[in-house]
Amino acid sequence: MESPTSAASRVDFYGFLDRMRRPEAADLFRSIKSFLASLSLDEPSAEADGARVQAFFAEMEAAIRGHPLWADATHQEIDHALEGLEKYIMTKLFDRTFAASPEDAAADAEVSDKIGLLQRFVRPHHLDIPKVLNNEASWLIAVKELQKINSFKSPWEKLLCMMSCCQVINNLLLNVSMTNDRTPSGADEFLPILIYITIKANPPQLHSNLKFVQLFRRETKLVSEVEYYLTNLISAKMFIINVNGHSLSIEESEFQKHMESAKLGTQMSVASPSSSQGLATSTSGLQKQIDAEAGSRFPFMDSETENLTQAELKQLHGLYRKTVTRYTLLSKALRKLSIDEDQLLASVDDS
Repeated sequence: MESPTSAASRVDFYGFLDRMRRPEAADLFRSIKSFLASLSLDEPSAEADGARVQAFFAEMEAAIRGHPLWADATHQEIDHALEGLEKYIMTKLFDRTFAASPEDAAADAEVSDKIGLLQRFVRPHHLDIPKVLNNEASWLIAVKELQKINSFKSPWEKLLCMMSCCQVINNLLLNVSMTNDRTPSGADEFLPILIYITIKANPPQLHSNLKFVQLFRRETKLVSEVEYYLTNLISAKMFIINVNGHSLSIEESEFQKHMESAKLGTQMSVASPSSSQGLATSTSGLQKQIDAEAGSRFPFMDSETENLTQAELKQLHGLYRKTVTRYTLLSKALRKLSIDEDQLLASVDDS
């Protein structure tokens, strides 16, 4: 699979720009400029813009194939020109067409928040992934590929990130099948791993990236293997949005318990500056937080017992009673939600 940053990718784009700078390409350049200007006159609408862009791509493909500058060009050279055209057009239209509506922003946040909760407790066995397919090294590579998606602005380059992720998974399935003399079961094993990778990666703006590729990648290119991988990633997103206990092979009550625990863990992580660094590995970070708050919330943290006055001991006893009262109320709230305190603390500690 070609990388978005590969030499071939750069040749496509800069080769297209080089030809478009030639005097013979003035008519094509005027067409592009006119299209971009006409689109800017209307209010942004993802679906309408997608239809107009697709129609323009088809129109320009016909123009390029019949243009003197590409008179003797091979099929591959024509394709490279069209890839360059798509990248040029969509880079110009990026701010207008990518995650441009409040609805898209809300959908991105919903997916990302849901994944953030699932990351805290979903493991491979919840998705019925066989142990023989558990390969952290391959999964990490797939995760990194998917996380690159926002580094690029063209539908083609974003799609390449998705494809690279999926091909890592596919290669893992093939290697395991050959090594263990087992028959690959296609989507039955591919999709659960892709869902798990998507949860581990929590790729930025997943909804908007998928929508962007669907609407603005040249339709003639969304076929065969590309279509299969894109469809599976869309399915992974929908699985995450609609996930429940049955989806994860657990009782619904247990699923809800996990979700509530994850929500509380997330809230505690947000409330505690040191948690973002990992409580288990950041004793110094915790100490810095305590030191920073010592003047107000913990006025006696650095005091020696024998140096405390009678008034300070009385104040300290009052703070102790307040702390115990709050802890008791919090414990009752957790029990009411059927959440185990130790499990909750462990989920925060692991984050």
